[in-house]
Amino acid sequence: MSARGFTLFELLAVIAIIGILAAVSIPRFGEFRALAYDSRAEQDLRSLATAEELYRAAHSAYTTDLSQLASFVASEGVVVAVEQADATRFRARAHHPAGAHIFYWDSAASPPLSRRPR
Repeated sequence: MSARGFTLFELLAVIAIIGILAAVSIPRFGEFRALAYDSRAEQDLRSLATAEELYRAAHSAYTTDLSQLASFVASEGVVVAVEQADATRFRARAHHPAGAHIFYWDSAASPPLSRRPR
């Protein structure tokens, strides 16, 4: 009669391989989360720029008051602020507290979007 099952050595080898894979993947998981938060903040800033352009078309000036922008709603956790707004340009920034970057929008710059590490 032959024995069925795994030997202790085989089980220890599998556990060691799982441990190595976990040690490699867990730090990368944090990086991917930060990238997702950054992507959300960048997209919110692009949506804000669209809303500001719509507001300017209707009122001949940009606004610093986000409540005036009916078509803009920031994502949960994303901090968005309009730093300057007048008849010719607006500057804004957005970031997520768990993200790795702060995103800036300057409507007079080319390209208008830039990012800096936190």
